[in-house]
Amino acid sequence: MKRAFSYGATDDFGYQAVENITTIYDLHATILHLIGLDHERLSFYHNGIERRLTDVHGHVIDDILL
Repeated sequence: MKRAFSYGATDDFGYQAVENITTIYDLHATILHLIGLDHERLSFYHNGIERRLTDVHGHVIDDILL
């Protein structure tokens, strides 16, 4: 089991990320990767348009998986 850790850093006031900035799309891609799904192939239809949960922005955060 992996111990708790922090990923990235914020500015002096804790207001904005300045190191290892990630998005919610990255979080979704990482979770889907952990359950064995390819986030780039997982799609659904909404209003006649095929969409992805991670949109076109998501990337698996490999640094937190090690």
